[in-house]
Amino acid sequence: MAHDEHSTAGTVAAGDLCRLRERIDAVDRELLQLLGERARCAEEVARVKRAAEPDPVFYRPEREAEVLRRVREQNPGPLPDEAVVRLFREIMSECLALEHPLTVAYLGPEGTFTHLAARKHFGHAVTTTPLPSIDAVFGAVETGRAQFGVVPIENSSEGVVTHTVDCFMDSTLQICGEVVTPIHHHLLSQTEDLGQIRRVLAHAQALGQCRQWLDAHLPHAEREAVSSNARAAEVAAKDPQSAAIASRVAAEHYQVPLRVSHIEDRADNTTRFLVIGSAGTGPTGADRTSLLLSTANRPGSLYQLLKPIAEAGISLSRIESRPSRCAQWTYVFFLDLVGHQQDPAVSACLDKLRETADTVKVLGSYPQAAT
Repeated sequence: MAHDEHSTAGTVAAGDLCRLRERIDAVDRELLQLLGERARCAEEVARVKRAAEPDPVFYRPEREAEVLRRVREQNPGPLPDEAVVRLFREIMSECLALEHPLTVAYLGPEGTFTHLAARKHFGHAVTTTPLPSIDAVFGAVETGRAQFGVVPIENSSEGVVTHTVDCFMDSTLQICGEVVTPIHHHLLSQTEDLGQIRRVLAHAQALGQCRQWLDAHLPHAEREAVSSNARAAEVAAKDPQSAAIASRVAAEHYQVPLRVSHIEDRADNTTRFLVIGSAGTGPTGADRTSLLLSTANRPGSLYQLLKPIAEAGISLSRIESRPSRCAQWTYVFFLDLVGHQQDPAVSACLDKLRETADTVKVLGSYPQAAT
């Protein structure tokens, strides 16, 4: 009897699995049909735009931000929000490629965190071009060799990337998006014995973000700052006495064994990246505006500069000072405000700033990244 009951239970389970697999197959067929329909809609959008506009804009950051925000809000589960957003990002990336292929420049080489940020923001259907410096990324977008660029702007541990701020002083480009990415550093080396490592290579920011771990575990090793963590991985692939601080992607790309995971000093280590382009971005209701301001060096000048922002009740999320490069001991201020320059309160505030500041340069209003 027990044997008969076991056989019956096995038959029922096999039948249930068969029905579930048939249901999954049916859902997959429906998904394929819907994906095809969405792609055809994208092609039709491209046709309408080309017919209506002499120089149509195909990529609209505010539109994509609204879609992804709605997907996150309407997600019924059980897939987590991040997974659903990632899937829709790739669907949108492929559909945009049908409309008009994009080229995105980023601070390279391949395998850097800036590369990962570019993929996170634009998906995998764009052409990504690694460049050796932040200046080169700005130059590629300014000359039209790339439609957009991705550059780092600040890290939660090490602060602002001053080179990026300086590039905005002379550039006409606009900020049209931001990407916030958790940063996890790993130690890569051809040797298993950490005692054999004579030098550790990484970008200066990464060395700073792993300072305590290096002090505790590799105090004997020389620390050498290089142009990028990917470059460090490239060197470590050839030199068994060197180690690199880099990402898992860099470890795989340059074929360097990952010896120690998560060596960053702070578990919440995060870097913010900016997407730069030549066109402005419309409001989404959850935006940020970046400015460069300058004023004469006199008592109370910074207070007078910030007063209109406080009186308007606008949240100031960041302020940094940089040498103006015009006269000795004069400065410009890099500010992030919550809101869009088309919002009435922000617009009125900008008008007041233009009355009090020597220079007001709006670098762009753009959708805030989901964190």
